[in-house]
Amino acid sequence: MTTNGWIQILVFLGLLLAVTKPLGVYMSNVFERRRTILDPVLRPVERTIYRIAGVDETREMRWTEYAGALIGFSFVSIAGVYAVLRLQYWFPLNPQQLPGVASDLAFNTAASFVTNTNWQSYAGESTMSYFSQMVALTVQNFVSGAVGIALAIAFVRGIARKESETIGNFWVDTTRATLWVLLPICLAGALFFVSQGVVQNLRPYDTATLVEPESIAANPDDPDSQGKTLETQTIAQGPVASQEAIKLLGTNGGGFFNANSAHPFENPTPLANLFSMLAILAIASGLTCTLGRMTGSPRHGWAVWAAMLALFAVGLTAMYWAESSGNPLLGGTDQAASAFQSGGNMEGKEVRFGTTASSIFGVTTTAASCGAVNGMHGSMTPIGGLVALANMMLGEVVFGGVGAGLYGMLLFVVLTVFIAGLMVGRTPEYMGKKIEAFDVKMAMLAILVSPLAILVFSAVAVLSDDFGTSSLLNHGPHGLTEILYAYTSSAGNNGSAFAGLSANTPWYNTTLGVTMLLGRFFLIVPMLALAGNLAGKKAVPASAGTFPVTTPLFTTLLASVVVIVGALTFFPALGLGPIVEHLLMLAGETF
Repeated sequence: MTTNGWIQILVFLGLLLAVTKPLGVYMSNVFERRRTILDPVLRPVERTIYRIAGVDETREMRWTEYAGALIGFSFVSIAGVYAVLRLQYWFPLNPQQLPGVASDLAFNTAASFVTNTNWQSYAGESTMSYFSQMVALTVQNFVSGAVGIALAIAFVRGIARKESETIGNFWVDTTRATLWVLLPICLAGALFFVSQGVVQNLRPYDTATLVEPESIAANPDDPDSQGKTLETQTIAQGPVASQEAIKLLGTNGGGFFNANSAHPFENPTPLANLFSMLAILAIASGLTCTLGRMTGSPRHGWAVWAAMLALFAVGLTAMYWAESSGNPLLGGTDQAASAFQSGGNMEGKEVRFGTTASSIFGVTTTAASCGAVNGMHGSMTPIGGLVALANMMLGEVVFGGVGAGLYGMLLFVVLTVFIAGLMVGRTPEYMGKKIEAFDVKMAMLAILVSPLAILVFSAVAVLSDDFGTSSLLNHGPHGLTEILYAYTSSAGNNGSAFAGLSANTPWYNTTLGVTMLLGRFFLIVPMLALAGNLAGKKAVPASAGTFPVTTPLFTTLLASVVVIVGALTFFPALGLGPIVEHLLMLAGETF
């Protein structure tokens, strides 16, 4: 841990704070239909879309209709992406003549991108054509991010409205999130990435002749394998910058290349890396300000933001300490090893980023539901991997994904207010509305569905040598963490991978795809039911027993509830995985 490292962290947090209010104010203007600077350009486009789609922008929906529109739209999108991937050989913009994607992988990828998970059981440059990347995957990067924002706004309306039967119009909210929020920022972001050296073209892959040919020995475990000499290298090209911008801003995370944001064609410079990290959290952070403005309580929005920041800061401090300390087994009296350790744990990290920027990125991408990585999480120290895993296990609410982080945290707000009401012996109230049994049931249903999917599927995989543990690179506690991380990432719609797990198998492609769908829709439906119920409630005046939701006490209690629920649910699994791995490392054993 160095002064330079702490300066990087403080600069990043300062920039995040600086963009939160302007972006939050802008989004509240967009969704409350106030005039913005982009209206002269975008309003005619918006009206044209509504005419073509047959949408009445003045008509609002009950929560049931809102949920129905979302589910119908999402499953049609899954079918469309699946068809494109299966038939990609026959579509244009496929200069490498890549074949259609296998059925189980196509299902996994379609579910992944539609649910804003963007888990990848494949290497993008050797699996997806340019057409598939742009028409299937990048389109879903925009749409799934816009849907998340729309859902958050619908929940906020449910909190803000009184005696209302509706919470907005799904089609209008999604369209405005795409046109006014995602597209303009992504256009500027793509141009910025091009300026930093990110590639953007439709050329066939290049072939370079190696200066020094590389010999590859035969596999001693395979009697049929033969050694060979590599004299050329294929250098992948493609429309990367345009996908990179929405991959980050929409907390999608799906990389054009297999190495994701560790690849120099996706993330070539420290400045590009800083912009990438800021883009991941910008909208999620700004939505807390939007919450405050739309509910008429800016201080409440900042209280929620403070709880997110506190959890983020604790995780970042722990990961930075662990990664900068490195593996103690590589220290000792050996001068070369000690010199290596002085730089911290650099395994799986890019030298151009180092332990500090890699730690910030690792915490950022797992605190948000973004699968982008600039280093390999499986190569982190056990405590570093624990932080990445815990961020997702908390419910993807430490800022979280675009929209998903806010409505996930608001579920915890309802639970926190309920607990506070029990502590003082009064009927709990939130923003002038009484929290009743139905509200708590819906909040708890949404919060508990992901842990159930994670633990059940992980247990089945661990118990099976045929389709579960046979895909592991490592065994022992590290192998358990590989499996646990995969299902946690899928249920949280995060998409980052721990590495080491060969997930491109029928079992993992299918079960991870199902987990993504459960983690997305089985959370959304109870959340919308809660929003609709809150919207219909009458306002009650504040009393002496009303728990204020704008104070440091509320922030502390909210963060504590998030941690306690996560700890009670997952601590046994974490104890068998990264915690015991850390203790064994200190005892002299690694995996």
